[in-house]
Amino acid sequence: MKKHQIVVLGAGYAGASAAARLAKRLHPADTEITLVNADAEFVERIRLHQLATGQDLKPRALADLFAGTGVRVRLARVATVDAEGKTVGIVDADGPGEIAYDTLVYALGSAAADHGVPGVTEHAHDVAGKRSALRLRERLAGLAAGGTVLVVGGGLTGIEAVTEIAEARPDLDVALAARGGLGDWLSEKARNHLRAAVDRLGITVHEHTDVAGVEPARVVTTDGRLLPAQVTVWTAGFAVHPIAAATTLRVAETGQIVVDETMRSVSHPDVYAVGDAAYAPGANGVPLRMSCASGVPTAHQAADAIAARLTGRPLPQHKIGYTGQCLSLGRHDAIMQWVTPDDQPKPAAVTGKAAVRIKEMICRIAAWSVSHPTSMLPVRRHRTRPAEAALKIPA
Repeated sequence: MKKHQIVVLGAGYAGASAAARLAKRLHPADTEITLVNADAEFVERIRLHQLATGQDLKPRALADLFAGTGVRVRLARVATVDAEGKTVGIVDADGPGEIAYDTLVYALGSAAADHGVPGVTEHAHDVAGKRSALRLRERLAGLAAGGTVLVVGGGLTGIEAVTEIAEARPDLDVALAARGGLGDWLSEKARNHLRAAVDRLGITVHEHTDVAGVEPARVVTTDGRLLPAQVTVWTAGFAVHPIAAATTLRVAETGQIVVDETMRSVSHPDVYAVGDAAYAPGANGVPLRMSCASGVPTAHQAADAIAARLTGRPLPQHKIGYTGQCLSLGRHDAIMQWVTPDDQPKPAAVTGKAAVRIKEMICRIAAWSVSHPTSMLPVRRHRTRPAEAALKIPA
């Protein structure tokens, strides 16, 4: 019998989790799972602000993580996806190539978005990827005392980056430019704690500030102000990889693949999208936000749905929702903001040392779930249905 070919693109939190869970759910006699990734290591993206400030992350080679699982790791850059021909164009050490699939799990994730602001590409740094975080690390290490650093973007990534930098380098003049108010999406308790932490770290905050351009040693705002910045760190949002938008897959305005509650493409039933690449309905129909908190649950949802459809078992029925937002404020302070399933803040929040422990536990669990794919859940491998049914995934 021809084995069902499952190809997973991207080995971030979402892609690696999907591949590992599929290996647990499906019998290797019936399926082959290939995980395609350009980097040989799994990268803890939610710790890249730590990497940028001089801390080292534990290396996790994908070949070691998936040894013995039945998942084949293919080191290659994804160049194209042919959703009609059901092939993926790749470039590896041997040059261009092609991989055919029966089921595709698209998990290529996202990168920093410049939103068309002049000078971002040329002059700004980001912490959206390992290479860019290492470049920022080198630049910060070479910055003399009294140097100016400006983090643009007042969301979770921006706040974590600016507090990490200010704590690691108290000799620098560190500032944050936020389009809205500082932490204005948080509860009153969390917002007050955040302001106190920023004051304690000596961070200058420019609230309600839009950036019109980035120059080598300063930033220009839309109202004409000039903010000093020998180093600009750009955290003003993320954009997904453009490959999906270049296919016949239905995508949202964001370029994300539009999927149903099982993470299945609404236009191509043999394609699933997970993590940042998915435009997926969450609680109350609100689209899931780009985050690790969305990535792993969508990966599990997709893997369970694929396994269910191939083996004729019931589809997963649970909806994906949120419980909290973790926000580190350097190594010694943090906020755990409890939220409703549709990501709205509750009055309750945990702050200080207790929040640090919760945040660290969540980061470790997220990495552990990828680092120990053979321990993620009990082995419940099921055989697919007869070849003619298994290779034609039902609705």
